[in-house]
Amino acid sequence: MDFQQMKSVIEGLLFVAGDEGLDAKQLAEVLEQNADFIKELVLDLQADFKRSGRGLQIVELAGAYQLTTLPDHAPYLERLAYSPSRSSLSQAALETLAIVAYKQPITRVEIEEIRGVKADRALQTLVAKDLIQEVDRADAPGRPILYGTTKAFLDYFALSSIDELPETSLFQNDDNLEEETRLLFDKLDEKQITFEDVSQSE
Repeated sequence: MDFQQMKSVIEGLLFVAGDEGLDAKQLAEVLEQNADFIKELVLDLQADFKRSGRGLQIVELAGAYQLTTLPDHAPYLERLAYSPSRSSLSQAALETLAIVAYKQPITRVEIEEIRGVKADRALQTLVAKDLIQEVDRADAPGRPILYGTTKAFLDYFALSSIDELPETSLFQNDDNLEEETRLLFDKLDEKQITFEDVSQSE
């Protein structure tokens, strides 16, 4: 595998890793290379991104490399997140929100173990709509983000605290997650979460 191929693999690995990122040691183990050499490859890849005017960048946070969007593009990303056509939450986002509400603080990996599928997009949607937020970092390799619900979440459901969430058997049987998620939100006045609703409740 030549340098360009290894840089391509690194880009793909960082994309899959999402907001938890990967450190040089983890990348080195996957690519079976020296960690110092990997650091040089990442620096070269960062330069490639900047030189070619890409819409992504590689940043290093808490010792881990992450693939992120450019700060200058934030207004456009916010416009997309809050556009009317994207205001309603998908079933995946509703399930993810239910998991976070009942199991917080919880990491992306733990959410994915419950749902059985990737949760990156659902988490990004929920964070953009201010329904969940980063509350801490787990004491584990890579220091993964711990997610919890926000005040906007409580306001929307007219809750004074998470302790007021309806009693449910959620998560006792992961096979029934979709049914139990629907039951949970049926109990909450059969409301459908939209960005407009959350905005009006603030």
